[in-house]
Amino acid sequence: MALNYIWVAFFLIAFVIALCKLIFLGDTNSFNVLVDALFATSKSSVMEIALPLAGTMTLWLGFMKIGERAGAINFLSRIVGPFFHRLFPEVPKDHPATGNMMMNFSANLLGLDNAATPMGLKAMQSLQELNPSKETASNAQIMFLVLHTSGLTILPISIIAQRAIQGAHDPTDIFIPCIIATYVATIVGILGVSIKQKINLWDKVIISWLLGLTAFIGGIVFYFTYFLTKAQISEVSKITSNLLVFAIPVIFILGAVRKKVNVFEAFIDGAVEGFPTIIKIIPYLVGMLVGIAIFRTSGALDYIIHGFKWFFGLLHLDTRFCDALPVAIIKPLSGSGAKGMMISIMSQPPVGFGVDSFVGRLGCIFNGSADTTFYIVALYFGSVGIKNSRYAIPAGLLADLAGVIAAIFVGYLFFG
Repeated sequence: MALNYIWVAFFLIAFVIALCKLIFLGDTNSFNVLVDALFATSKSSVMEIALPLAGTMTLWLGFMKIGERAGAINFLSRIVGPFFHRLFPEVPKDHPATGNMMMNFSANLLGLDNAATPMGLKAMQSLQELNPSKETASNAQIMFLVLHTSGLTILPISIIAQRAIQGAHDPTDIFIPCIIATYVATIVGILGVSIKQKINLWDKVIISWLLGLTAFIGGIVFYFTYFLTKAQISEVSKITSNLLVFAIPVIFILGAVRKKVNVFEAFIDGAVEGFPTIIKIIPYLVGMLVGIAIFRTSGALDYIIHGFKWFFGLLHLDTRFCDALPVAIIKPLSGSGAKGMMISIMSQPPVGFGVDSFVGRLGCIFNGSADTTFYIVALYFGSVGIKNSRYAIPAGLLADLAGVIAAIFVGYLFFG
């Protein structure tokens, strides 16, 4: 229901703003830009997002089927089973959903965007098999979605690349702040959903895994900070990302060959699921992206930012962070929109604030602190026919908010 109210609000807010511009400001073009956004976005949703995603889906679902028959999914399930059994008590031990979720989290962790989405959709389909109420999100699906939308990433490759393109003096200087912000978002997401679902957070397995994950991320931060130069950080991130993207299918193939699986047949069996899945989610994609587009085009975002500046100005606080807030506000709605906003903020004055400015860097941290909650809810739940998302969106937005607050703090700590 939350998604329904938010989607309706996008249209009503855009209509009211456009009407006020027409009546009070004499802007005769106010509705024209909304209509243009309506049709342009409906086209791009299919031609630029859904169809390219169909190719990626077909490819990675094929690889996933190879991995499944090679036993890789079950292998991952046994490793993370004790931890996931506590967080996902509805999922039976050694169920394929555990391995599928782990594959998705691993891809997100390493910044493998193209691989993460098909793996995530496969995980959601596995969880749907266990869902007793097919149109209502289960506890396990909500936990998975919130963990996914918190966007835990240790290699923010695309952000570093954009900073390099914009001519940043040190493109990797946002590396550690991004890790800290996205880690805070993930922990808050886990805590929030666990409290709601009455999961025992004091369980020794949960505590051990969380402490281990904290130590792992802390170790990476320490290694990158003290043992690598700035140029090496960028190079290692890029090499690691591309190496893993190719290594995953190669490992699956070798495992399948070892088990005497017909590898190509397995790939085709998995790949045929790609296009039907895309056809199913196109209506959800078009609906959500069109709503977001008219909300942005109406100018509502500018009014929100001015409101934040006014409010924090009354409290006599530094309001510089407000200039980067458009990225934080757009990110839960649209990844491409947040990326475009980040690039705009990093551009040189008078268009932006400069790539090495406080605002430019904070915009990058905002972009790396969470994922696209509304887009992911529409995409993942739409792929399995979920209509009632329950508290998935509020929980996801709570994690996003934690990431934004953490980003502001680390932004001032590192660059303020």
